Amino acid sequence: MSFQAYLDAVETKTGLTPRELVDLAAERGFGPGTKATPIIEWLKDDYGLGRGHAMAMVHVITKGDRISDKHVGSGGTHADPKDHLWLDGKDSRPADW
Repeated sequence: MSFQAYLDAVETKTGLTPRELVDLAAERGFGPGTKATPIIEWLKDDYGLGRGHAMAMVHVITKGDRISDKHVGSGGTHADPKDHLWLDGKDSRPADW
């Protein structure tokens, strides 16, 4: 499953876009430098997310929308076509994304 597919699934499960969750995380004081555990616990307790989906959100909450070039077009398990992720909702993502 691509990184973007994880984020799309998070949106389906929570009803919130990844960007909305990033904003809610910031309101709780989560951001760069925050350890994964408190974010994972929050996402599990409030939204019922499992570890994999929560870890995808940990990445965008703590590191932003950029991903490693090693995953871009690699054909690997977490391959994505671009080096950044769409956080504004799967239904608003441009067709050429």
